[in-house]
Amino acid sequence: MLEMLQKVGALLQGHFLLSSGKHSSKYIQCAKIFEYPQYGDEVGRMIAQKILQHKPDIVIGPALGGIIVAYTVARNLNARAMFTEREDGVMKLRRGFQINEGERVAIVEDVTTTGKSVLEVAEVVKEFGGQICCIASIIDRSTQPLPFDVPFYSLLKLDLPIYEPESCPLCEQKVPIVKPGSRTQSKN
Repeated sequence: MLEMLQKVGALLQGHFLLSSGKHSSKYIQCAKIFEYPQYGDEVGRMIAQKILQHKPDIVIGPALGGIIVAYTVARNLNARAMFTEREDGVMKLRRGFQINEGERVAIVEDVTTTGKSVLEVAEVVKEFGGQICCIASIIDRSTQPLPFDVPFYSLLKLDLPIYEPESCPLCEQKVPIVKPGSRTQSKN
């Protein structure tokens, strides 16, 4: 997996504002994997193999990072693929997607740092009466135990530097910050 990330140029260095609000000198742009369909298909197969025993009816991910991941995993499991998206800052199920009471749902994401996006998706699934059976991510870059109450799987665990904004050495050095994620806005 690490070799694939390097090959497609998905490992970036700089000063990044993560979607969790934390800062880092390294960022994983998983979207670069899906620029090459053969790699995207491989990622979908690998995640599907890890979660197959949970027999999900639906694979769902948060927009934007989880959309293609959910699709490729669902295709490999013969499950339905869905995504949630934020509307006025609140994660919602839109576009006519429906989760039926009791359906087994796997939540997938590209990169998991704090689990915040996954928990937002989980709330939506629970509102519809879905049963979350597992969670999976391409990359686990968490530094603390993740707050999940179902099995969690990842294809790669990376220990990358993560800083609180108020104690970020890159901010102290006045290195310009870049916001490649989709949740928060950059503050300079």
